[in-house]
This record gives sequence, C-alpha cells and structure tokens, in this order.
Amino acid sequence: MNRTAKIVSLVVLTLVLLSAWTARGADTITFKDPVGDDDGPGTYVYPTDPVYARGSFDLTEFSVTTNGDRVTFAVTVDAPLADPWGLRSGFSVQMVFIFIQTHPGTDGGFIRSVPGLNVKFDSDNKWDKLVILSPQPAARVEAEIEARVEADMQSSIIVPDRAKGKGNTISAGVELERLGGGDPATWGYQVVMQSNEGFPENDDLLTRKVDEVAKQHRFGGGNDEYCDPHVIDLLAGKGAGTKDEIRAQHEMLKYICNPDGSTKQRAVLKMVRR
Repeated sequence: MNRTAKIVSLVVLTLVLLSAWTARGADTITFKDPVGDDDGPGTYVYPTDPVYARGSFDLTEFSVTTNGDRVTFAVTVDAPLADPWGLRSGFSVQMVFIFIQTHPGTDGGFIRSVPGLNVKFDSDNKWDKLVILSPQPAARVEAEIEARVEADMQSSIIVPDRAKGKGNTISAGVELERLGGGDPATWGYQVVMQSNEGFPENDDLLTRKVDEVAKQHRFGGGNDEYCDPHVIDLLAGKGAGTKDEIRAQHEMLKYICNPDGSTKQRAVLKMVRR
C-alpha cells in the first residue's frame, strides 16, 4: 500500500471511529404522554386567567439526551410557550419536576415528595434525584429549596443554571456528575407538570394550588385544603402515549380527603423506564 493509500485509509478509519464515538456520546431516550390528559386525577381545570392557555400543562413528550458528560432534559407540552410575566426564559407559567430513580432496587431514595405537590412515591419507585425546570432565576429557586425543603432532601435536588423555553419545549442541561454518574438510559423517571407560582402559599415550593373551584390564578376541581395532589399532568404506564395511559394517570393520582380536609389517602406515583 502506497503512502497516499495509507493516509486515505487512516482518514477513513478516523472518521468511522469518530462517528461511532459521537453515536455513543449522544444517546436519547424518549417517553410519550397522551394529549388531553392535563386534568390531574380526571377533574382538574385550568385557572381562569387567559395566560394559562389550554394545553400549557399538557405533557406530550419527555426526552433525555446524554452527550458525553452532559445530560439534557426536554419537556414538550401541547401549546406554544409564552413569557407573559417577562421572566426572560422563553416561558413563564410552567414549572416542571423531573424525579429520577438512578439506582432501582436499592434502599436509598425518598418516598415523600417536595412540599407543594401533595404526593408520595411507591416504595419500589423511590426517587434519589430531582431536576427542577423553572422560569425563575436559579438563585431564587435554590433559596426557596433551602427555606422550604427538608434538609436531608436538599442535596438531591438539582436546579440547572438556566432552563429555557422554545416553541413547545422546555429544556435544560445538567452535568452527569451532578446526577451521580451512571447510564441515564437505565434510570426511572417521573415528570410532574405544575405551574410556576411566584407567591406560594404555606411551605409550597413555588407551586400553584388546586382549589375546589378555579380562580384567576388557581386550578379548580380539587379540594380547598391540602389533601389533593397538585399535579396537572405526569407520565404513566410505559410512557408510550397510548390512550390507556390516561386511565393509568387518573388511577395513580387518586386521593381521599377526610371531612376536615386532611389527608386520608395520598396519591402514589410510580416511575416509567425504558
């Protein structure tokens, strides 16, 4: 083989190896969710103010892309994003909680959730990492976490430097090391759609309350106390987007209140995984 042929072969081999490395370094897993199930346990309705456009909290797709040492989370809803409150993130009204189970089958993790969602997790579906996509500055969200979340949870909650909205999709990147390393394709996920609340009640973590009757800035169809799940949409079943997952969501978010509004049976969430 002459010198030119050797150089060509070396270049071709380099391109092949680079292509293989890139393919390994940019892996994406995608989950789907049915359109039109942004009603929590089946009864919730949007606040009455027009900034809460129909479909704004209707999760339709969730993807996790690993590229080298960085993981990008992307959440798509069934409405164009808008920034009516001028937060300069490309979106204003949404708040997304991405619960992750990075080590299934181990004793670690949490059954209880962060304040303001009024849910818990199944004992086999504990979360050990939580990524929050908020339109508010990361410093504000981190300050709220420090003030409102139990101390043992705080180190497990990750706020990306910047979440951004474009089109119908909210996304943010996080270093894989902050998530504990490992292979994100093997993890369990639960994506909870909520609404960004700048003036939360009680100890709620920047979440919007669900009342019995919808108001200008309150969801309706729930309970005026704190026994109902403050979850508008989430992943269910296998995350395939099939119609039976609407019923699975409603079942997962079932709750029972005592006559005084205290919790008799809290909604119990499970993970989805590939």
